[in-house]
Amino acid sequence: MKTLLKTAREQKGLKTREVAQILSIDQALISKFETGTRKPTREQLIKLAALLEIDLEPLMIIWLKEKIIQEIGHEEFALQALKAAKEEIKSNRESSVKKVSALLQKLLDEIDLLKAKLHPFRPLENSTLQQIIELEFTHSSNWIEGNTLTLTETDLVVNEGQTIEGKSMREHLEAINHQEALAFIKSVIQKNTPFGEKELLSLHSIILRGIVPKEAGHYRNISISIKDNSFIPAEPPTISKEIDALFNWYESNKNSIHPIILAATVKERLMTIHPFINGNGKVSRLIMNLILLQHGYQIANIKANENERMLYYQTLKASLTRENKENFIVFVAQNEKANLEKCLESSSQ
Repeated sequence: MKTLLKTAREQKGLKTREVAQILSIDQALISKFETGTRKPTREQLIKLAALLEIDLEPLMIIWLKEKIIQEIGHEEFALQALKAAKEEIKSNRESSVKKVSALLQKLLDEIDLLKAKLHPFRPLENSTLQQIIELEFTHSSNWIEGNTLTLTETDLVVNEGQTIEGKSMREHLEAINHQEALAFIKSVIQKNTPFGEKELLSLHSIILRGIVPKEAGHYRNISISIKDNSFIPAEPPTISKEIDALFNWYESNKNSIHPIILAATVKERLMTIHPFINGNGKVSRLIMNLILLQHGYQIANIKANENERMLYYQTLKASLTRENKENFIVFVAQNEKANLEKCLESSSQ
């Protein structure tokens, strides 16, 4: 691996200090990777593969091989242990095939490579590109729920304070509130505040501010049928406990599940709980993207067109009714990939 990394760097005409500066990795570590005295972490390896344009799969195989040799290469029973490990890995892979398909895994690998390629162009925060992405997110998230403001009109409302003739006050407030809600989740990320029930209710309060004041920041007090979206007067479930269980699950799994799967699953589980009468879709999309942004990804924005809206609802419904949970994760992953490609293309121009 050391030779492969050094050769690729030299072919790109880069010095070790330049690689270190671009990837935010200490220069001494880059040199040690190339001499073989240190091994890069998985994240560092993905960054190096992206920058030096090395095919990730063979590089990852070499990296894993060298890790194995380093750990047990000189042990007396290493070969027997490897044989036993091979059978167990094969068994685990077969038992988990339903959890992550080949298509989803391929998408996740491609997304991580794009993320690594985008890293040298950071920070995007407060850039014109980031402002455009956030505006498009506000517009599309509201459009999905029936808001008729165009992207240009949304821009005029949230950035210029203008009133659009023929559009309702609710539509104006939806645009303003969503932009403020996005600012709220960014502040949560910047302050490294753990996201819990208090923050969830604050986010919902912002979304419905001035629209449905009695509901803003409060859980529903009627039951709902997820299958047909109908409300039924009844004793409500213990929503607070369900929300608490969801965030406990998130904390327990946030370092072991791929962030794309994590974000999509939290979004889907929030929709299953359906804690509010109104605003569940917008709030859950905001929280899904909060998780993505926390892990260094981009906003997974759903395009404002009928085909995307239909696919979004179809895959989400199948996930909520447990017919097919992976299709919604794939949908989120495809949108994340498209947005990363868009960012990379714009940043490199």
